[in-house]
Amino acid sequence: MDEPAPTVVVVGASAGGVEALTTLAQGLPEDLGAAVCVVLHLHAGAESRLADIVSRAGPLPAVQAHGGERLAGGRIYVAPPDRHLIVRDGHVAVVRGPRENGLRPSIDVLFRSAALAYGRGAVAVVLSGTRDDGVAGASAIGAHGGCVFVQDPEDALFGTLPAQAVGREHPDHVLALAELAPAIASVVHRLSKEVEVRENGDGEMSLERASATVDKQALEHETPGGPSAFSCPACGGGLREVDSGELLRFRCRVGHAYTASGVLNGQEESVETALWTALRALQERAELCDRLAERVGKAGANRSRRRFEAVAEEARAQAETIRRVLAGPDGAHG
Repeated sequence: MDEPAPTVVVVGASAGGVEALTTLAQGLPEDLGAAVCVVLHLHAGAESRLADIVSRAGPLPAVQAHGGERLAGGRIYVAPPDRHLIVRDGHVAVVRGPRENGLRPSIDVLFRSAALAYGRGAVAVVLSGTRDDGVAGASAIGAHGGCVFVQDPEDALFGTLPAQAVGREHPDHVLALAELAPAIASVVHRLSKEVEVRENGDGEMSLERASATVDKQALEHETPGGPSAFSCPACGGGLREVDSGELLRFRCRVGHAYTASGVLNGQEESVETALWTALRALQERAELCDRLAERVGKAGANRSRRRFEAVAEEARAQAETIRRVLAGPDGAHG
């Protein structure tokens, strides 16, 4: 039976992540004493072949996690599409919990669970990507004594995520991609002789991990943080504000979680959805009023015809205003 991994390496990537992950896997040694867990942002309906790609790239076998696997050293566990990957009690869990930063799987969910389960024995690796999912989780690992590696933003295909991690987390190591694997292996070798795997007992973080698994007790428990003036872009519920020093985060009652920029992104998507809905409704309103105007006009009800025509004209004017907003300055005159 495989020995339980004394340390865990958690890796997060987004855009440009496949290339970064294959290079990282190529450089990791066959005798790595840590389990490696990977989250790459994927579309919910995607068929992921990431585990096969990573297995072919380097000496460590990789599998797409199904949940319940024991975390073994020298193995790579990849999050499936549309599922969070969590580590706890020396095993991996795969759950369809609430989205974080609008994403599932979420890097923050994986990193936070590793901070809670492994403490100083957790090693976070932030690779190429966009937005900031993973920054809060990396901060949690750093706060619990773990080690944080970040790919040099200048070296990444997409440097936004690494740059956010560098700016907010002040990580232990910022390295070019080619330098990450040997540096990680060195830290893992040291940690495997120093740390003992144990739950850290952080009540608030335990509750956040439980929220990611849609745990019944977490739903019934008061969400961490204080009240805010904002609503959840995903479900409309009230968001509570979790102030983690440099990083401001929000979480709603049912577990949707965001960084501040994640809330902004979610609000932008909600506004756009509302505008498209309004445009569609106004166009349909104008078309229906045209039909009614024609119908009553044939019956000789000219007063009603003019009223329906006026309503149709007003609806078209409102629809044009919204169309211009959606089209933006480049397409407003189309």
